[in-house]
Amino acid sequence: MLKKLLPVAAGLLVAFAAYAATVELADQHPARYTVKKGDTLWDISARFLKKPWLWPEIWQVNPQVRNPHLIYPGDELVLGLGSNGPGLSAIRARATPVDEAVPPIPLSHIKQFLTHTRILDDEELRNAPHVVGIEEDRLRGTSGQLVYVRGLDAQPGQRLALVRPIGRYYDTPPDVKGDPQKIHRQERDARDGRRALLWRHGPHEFSLKGRVRFLGYEMLDYATVEVTRAGNPASVLVGEADFEVRPGDFVLPLEERPYDDEYVPHPPASVPDGMRVIAFTDALNAVGPKQVVALSRGAENGVENGQVYSIYHSGETVVDRTDYPENSARKFFNPKDAKVELPPEFVGHVLVFRTFDQVSYGLVMDTVKPIRLDDWLHDPDSTP
Repeated sequence: MLKKLLPVAAGLLVAFAAYAATVELADQHPARYTVKKGDTLWDISARFLKKPWLWPEIWQVNPQVRNPHLIYPGDELVLGLGSNGPGLSAIRARATPVDEAVPPIPLSHIKQFLTHTRILDDEELRNAPHVVGIEEDRLRGTSGQLVYVRGLDAQPGQRLALVRPIGRYYDTPPDVKGDPQKIHRQERDARDGRRALLWRHGPHEFSLKGRVRFLGYEMLDYATVEVTRAGNPASVLVGEADFEVRPGDFVLPLEERPYDDEYVPHPPASVPDGMRVIAFTDALNAVGPKQVVALSRGAENGVENGQVYSIYHSGETVVDRTDYPENSARKFFNPKDAKVELPPEFVGHVLVFRTFDQVSYGLVMDTVKPIRLDDWLHDPDSTP
């Protein structure tokens, strides 16, 4: 997947020199580091930098080398300090790497979201072909069985994906506040009633109809099918399947490469207005490092893979019930029962690893406090 061939001689020194005054080296940064299997680009960057998302500031691509942004196990990274700041160079272990390149973040934590999910809008779902029946009038279908699909324009031999809605995303107005635990929905799959991909959603999905903006349906790719007979309905043979097939499931084209895995951590040029955490995996009240969150902005808003954001929790509004003596200046300037909005609190960082038009997925990289629904995103290099 990440494996690339580099037409360079073994041991060739690939020099990179980019400098920025804002770059701060980690307190115990190494002078040299040999890349190991299991490393991620984020891990390596954190060895050298206090702010891992500033990796591009010290690592600049060499135009003479194909895919120079990729790092492989065995490569030796050398830190140099010039008059303008730090810079990194890499000594290739071999001309043709035998291992896959180091991924940006741990793929094991996000694989399900890379290969088994997609986001559809209302129109796409409305027009998608759907299963209307299963051979021998069965209620459920499985691998090796025929299912019948209505509205499918395909030819015999064509391979497609069976998908199922597992969640819906909404964007709530910024002035709306509420308790994220009051309303959440749990979408279930056919795996003995257990949940395939359980999201805890924000509080306003049902209580604010008309005030929320629909962002899309999350779909789970769970099986492949092959068309055996064209028509309406068409006949398709179920191949490898993770769950049982149900009437009402949808048939969509296979995504040959549904995601991008060649990106580097970097700060966003700007933060889209109103970008928030809108869903967690699992029925949790809060999440921490190495857990996936859904974010309320996507590619249409300039969000791209590799962007790192700070996450903040909005300050609570409290009532100042402190009573001061009559006729005192403090009583005049701080009236009893006055509402006071507390400042926002920094809670952690999130790295975007997959984007759709209006929604994106992020992996929580670090936290100082648990991340909650409706926490909002900010530039990682400044404070609100």
